[in-house]
Amino acid sequence: MALSYEFSIGSVRARENALFNKTDIEQLLGCKSISELCRMLEDKGYGSGSGFDELIERHSDEVWAYLKSVSPDFNVFSPFLIQNDVHNFKAALKGTMSARDYYTALLISPSTIEHKVIINAVEHRSMKELPVWLAPAAEKAYDLLAHTGDARACDAVLDKAVMKEMLRLGASFRSEFLKEYFRTLVFYNNIKIAVRAARTGADKQYLKSALVSFEGFDRDKIIAAALKGIDALLDVLSKTRGFGCDKAIEQYKISPSAFEKFVDDRLIISAKESCKRASEGAEPLLGYYLGEEAQKKVLHIIASGIKTNTETDIIRERLREIYG
Repeated sequence: MALSYEFSIGSVRARENALFNKTDIEQLLGCKSISELCRMLEDKGYGSGSGFDELIERHSDEVWAYLKSVSPDFNVFSPFLIQNDVHNFKAALKGTMSARDYYTALLISPSTIEHKVIINAVEHRSMKELPVWLAPAAEKAYDLLAHTGDARACDAVLDKAVMKEMLRLGASFRSEFLKEYFRTLVFYNNIKIAVRAARTGADKQYLKSALVSFEGFDRDKIIAAALKGIDALLDVLSKTRGFGCDKAIEQYKISPSAFEKFVDDRLIISAKESCKRASEGAEPLLGYYLGEEAQKKVLHIIASGIKTNTETDIIRERLREIYG
């Protein structure tokens, strides 16, 4: 029997109750060691594992298995999964070019393209086996790495392809949230690329090959500013209100990490505002998934802080907004 969104939403609403709230996070912040953190996560029903990384990986696998089991249309997650596809292609390409097979351990799941398809496409240079959104960029990336060894240019071509496809897929579903989420994500990916390029003195050709043009992002204006240097770029961006860019740049001037936190928080807050209120369609499932991802990022920040003996107040400042 086909799944209905009515059933799926009821299921995911119950599941949301297991997401950590602020009280849970404060308790986790009190952990003094990774082993203590793992024990507390197990006690809270997050999962189990021989260590922190395994615990997180097992929980992520369980989340995806759950979403597959309750989603009437699992394709709605494709805009998120294709990011794994590009990661896997990069790993296979660079591993093959360096004649090392270590990359197979770097391939991640879930994805929309089977690992064996990506490996075969790279090893036999048969990019036609790949989806149409990736094949041309994959061919170009292969040429760039083979003839110039320029890994940054190679990555730029692939990253641009996946950003364009995220925009296309985001707009293809009947979800205004999904469309706006990926417009925001691609906007800030563009900004991050432009800022790095301005700081490193990248040329116009690189910027054109890396930045995605879409409504709401004036690529030519940003390229012109970036070519003048970081100060000129930040001045233009600080006057850009779309997607909250002016506020994001205020945070960047405090620190790059404050900027990253602003972007992450803006994305999860938009999910909370749109998906927690939704009573039909895919939004509740998407919100739950994004909530799990936000929670995972918070757990990584806490674990990193414990490993580096960082003061609790500093760790707390770095934490992202959560969905729970």
